[in-house]
Amino acid sequence: MVNIKINGIEYAVEEGTTILEACRQNGIRIPTLCWLKDINAIGACRICVVEMTGARSLVASCVYPLSKFDEGKNILTHSPAVLQSRKMTLQLLLSDHNMDCLACSRNGSCELQELCKELGVDDTTFFEGEKNEYDIDYSSKHMFRDNNKCIHCRRCIAACDKLQGIGVIGANNRGFKTSIDCAFDLDLAETACVSCGQCIVACPTGALAEKDDTDKVWDALADPEKVVVVQTAPAVRASLGEAFGYPMGTPVEGKMVAALRRLGFNAVFDTNFGADLTIMEESHEFLDRVTNGGVLPMITSCSPGWIRFCEAYFPEFIPNLSSCKSPQQMNGAITKTYWAKKMGIDPKNIVSVSVMPCTAKKFEIGREDQSAAGVPFTASYFQSKGDPITDLTEDMAAEQKARTTYDNILRLVDNEEVKKVIRFLRAREIVHYQRFAEGLEYLKTKLDPDNVYICNPSFDAH
Repeated sequence: MVNIKINGIEYAVEEGTTILEACRQNGIRIPTLCWLKDINAIGACRICVVEMTGARSLVASCVYPLSKFDEGKNILTHSPAVLQSRKMTLQLLLSDHNMDCLACSRNGSCELQELCKELGVDDTTFFEGEKNEYDIDYSSKHMFRDNNKCIHCRRCIAACDKLQGIGVIGANNRGFKTSIDCAFDLDLAETACVSCGQCIVACPTGALAEKDDTDKVWDALADPEKVVVVQTAPAVRASLGEAFGYPMGTPVEGKMVAALRRLGFNAVFDTNFGADLTIMEESHEFLDRVTNGGVLPMITSCSPGWIRFCEAYFPEFIPNLSSCKSPQQMNGAITKTYWAKKMGIDPKNIVSVSVMPCTAKKFEIGREDQSAAGVPFTASYFQSKGDPITDLTEDMAAEQKARTTYDNILRLVDNEEVKKVIRFLRAREIVHYQRFAEGLEYLKTKLDPDNVYICNPSFDAH
């Protein structure tokens, strides 16, 4: 144990405990912006600084572990020097920050805004000078990125990398030009983002925000020709009450359904029904695989984020994925087929709305392989011939054509920033070509040596 003083009062804490943790364990609040427990402790924002006996300068409390050498030292969490430092840090952040708070999705729940109010920082022009200007990235289906509101806390980076194991965002450039972006400044939609939304949850400002489709719903409800139905996930009715001040866990399903009907929805469905359909279909598929020698083990397809993760990072397991739709998509498909026929409604006039906590659902509904209602997703969708030799050869040709196109662009373009992106895309096509070629060569080794043509022997009998 280490005996220390915090604001003149003695405490005993375990060795290795950070100053921030020691204070919070004893009910003493130190404000933070970049710190996230067990995820991000990098001392980047400098909001958590404290005064400490013997220290030459203020100490970042989130990254200072207490040891036996700190025995008896006094820590001041709200001294004049500490408060002045925190105010100056906030003023510097505001000097390069979009201050259109009224139009921000985080207005009223912004951590930066709350800290400014707490510390009395209201002069947004205290350090007036040059500001970075960024284009807003709307490319992704589920969210948008506005670096004009980013404070470089790096919480999103930590959530993406350490929490989800994805790592598609990071810090680009240095100094004043530092920005939190994707590699090569690509749009988020061009990366292997899985649409999990954890970066949005981690962001303390409005730099990352979920796309809002509320206006589309209102437009549909106002259209007399549309039949608007809604499905709600179990998580919604389990947590909705808290948003209206009810104790945690208070069931509000009845109130929720009544409210949705009063808003104008023609029918309210439960996603649990879609989950039951998914379970039954996956069970049927599993039995079929066991009986007929299909790929095992079979992995559920309920989560669109997981499906995207598997496709992007572990493609070798794609054959193990169930071919079934997710509960949301099951419900949507049955609504526009069975229910539409039962109610005598043209499916084109049905607008299906989902109320879900999962941002990956926004990505899922835009997938072209989800447009069919119960129609098997086959190779013909890709204009595939079904013969791997033919298909791999055509894939290689497509990659070669793309590389040639990029070569021609590089010959014509002088802008180095443009050329940098094109070089990356060209390199990617080369890698793809190599992978297809490797697959083709491997496939050839499995062919019948007596066969004149390089075709799949399994088709020869036909």
